[in-house]
Amino acid sequence: MRSQSILAWSFVVALGGFLFGFDTAVISGAEKAVQLFWSLNEFQHGLTMAIALFGTVLGAALGAFPSDRFGRKNTLFFVASLYFFSALGTALAQDWTIFIVFRLLGGIGVGVSSVTAPIYISEISPAESRGKLVGLFQFNVVFGILIAYLSNYFIGQFGEESWRWMLGVQAFPALLFFILIFFVPESPRWLLLHGNNRQEAMRVMQQISGDHYLRDINDMLAAQKRTLQGGRLFTKGNRVPVMLAILFAVFNQVSGINAIIYYAPRVFEMAGLGAQSSLLSSVGIGLVNFAFTLIAINFIDKVGRRKLMLIGSFGLIASLSLVSYSFFAGRTEGVAVTIYLMFYIAFFAFSQGAVIWVFISEIFPNDVRAKGQTLGSLTHWVMAAVITFCFPALTEMLGGGYTFLIFAGFMLLQLLFVWKMMPETGGRSLEEVGRSVAD
Repeated sequence: MRSQSILAWSFVVALGGFLFGFDTAVISGAEKAVQLFWSLNEFQHGLTMAIALFGTVLGAALGAFPSDRFGRKNTLFFVASLYFFSALGTALAQDWTIFIVFRLLGGIGVGVSSVTAPIYISEISPAESRGKLVGLFQFNVVFGILIAYLSNYFIGQFGEESWRWMLGVQAFPALLFFILIFFVPESPRWLLLHGNNRQEAMRVMQQISGDHYLRDINDMLAAQKRTLQGGRLFTKGNRVPVMLAILFAVFNQVSGINAIIYYAPRVFEMAGLGAQSSLLSSVGIGLVNFAFTLIAINFIDKVGRRKLMLIGSFGLIASLSLVSYSFFAGRTEGVAVTIYLMFYIAFFAFSQGAVIWVFISEIFPNDVRAKGQTLGSLTHWVMAAVITFCFPALTEMLGGGYTFLIFAGFMLLQLLFVWKMMPETGGRSLEEVGRSVAD
């Protein structure tokens, strides 16, 4: 019964990840129709596509404030509201400026969600299953992307106004998310940190820890006395988790993942595939990403975060090097590059994709966890914007061989980072992780 309650709460909060993925991907099906509807020039079209990413960076930067000030649960209500009104606003907009504003709101929802949802799940999860439960967030992001593609495909057959339904359909899962949040408790660690309701914190911890709840409560209170620094993130005591979060988020993006996800058809066409084959290969990438994310969340607590990252780093170096070699050797005809990129996506999903939100949500003390998650999330989204922006120019100037060789070089640095610096956080309470990282 206890484990079922925790799983149910985690699943509800992970729906924020589903909406995250859906909101990110759904515009791909509507972008051409939107451009034609408002007769957008190239700048306006680019802004329409990028505005949600700007909102994501803004939401990630601001995510710690509502999470700390108003609580994790209340912040999730705010996120659900942003998704809901963004969906309705973009579907009903008759003015391009209004459309842009509502897309920006959806992006803010994505950014805040990437901070708050992993924190909440990590704070209500037992140590032995925390990786799998927080991993549900990333799994739902990938699932949301797939459902958005499928939804766009089916709705796209309803005529020239179908783009409004593509965007508006998100209102239904957003409303469901809002309603279900009423049935999850507030994070007990947030309640203890703010002294709002110790009895409620003890009740929730009893559901999480069973007969050991008083021991866990005392560990939390003792950890707060050791680490409480007025909620300041950038202190001497936090320098190690700050460095780990920044480096982990940077390596996540310099692997080239967003370049490949966003520009997959372009990459496949560079490799000599036709337009239709490129689109089909892109769907294959989405399916591989989904499948290996599912596999990873079933291994993350059994083998640990660090081992997944070591396996993934070797696989990423090898697959990116093979893609680079194919471009240098001119052997891009056939399915070789497609297969190498499938391997790349598999290793990424099995390591970085599954581990990033888990690891960053674990390494900070309770009093600065929201700020630390914000730092990691903000770094991730800023780097995502930089890589996405630079990739076309890089391939134009350097060609595919050097571009993918650069990504492989960064993954070699990631391997050294994991080997020499990354601690194992699996199987320990958040308080134990905080002590070991600070030591």
